Amino acid sequence: MRLPIAIGAILVASLTLNAPVISVPPTHGAKAEINNSNLTQLRINRQLWNQKKINNYRYKLSNNCFCLPDFRGPVIIEVRNGITKSITNAQTGKRVDPNLLQQYSTIPKLFTLIRNTINSGESELTVVYNPQLGYPTQINIGNLAADAGVFTTISNFEVLH
Repeated sequence: MRLPIAIGAILVASLTLNAPVISVPPTHGAKAEINNSNLTQLRINRQLWNQKKINNYRYKLSNNCFCLPDFRGPVIIEVRNGITKSITNAQTGKRVDPNLLQQYSTIPKLFTLIRNTINSGESELTVVYNPQLGYPTQINIGNLAADAGVFTTISNFEVLH
């Protein structure tokens, strides 16, 4: 009675060893899982941000990249009624061209930047969010080692009245 069971188990095991490998390379599956995780985190945190109904705020933004000094910052971005009021160099206090930092000039625009990066699927992406308010505190897009990345830090966030 045990011999047929043992033979059956050996046959099943040998069949699974010869099973075809998944046709999708593991990097695609892993990348899809990461994109889904990033998208889920984005949705959760964007919803948290929207629930807080914060329209007047200020934050410091720094970009670590191989790019123009004004783009790197640090800059202070002030938003009133959901619209960028000013972008100034944090060290000199001088105004910075708002077009240069258009994608970074409000928290909703940062969410859009993250969503567009996820949707493109072309760049590495790591995001850290503030657990109380939901806004991103760190956005790493691409790879700095390959001179093809921007690591953004959002700090000194304050609600204005």
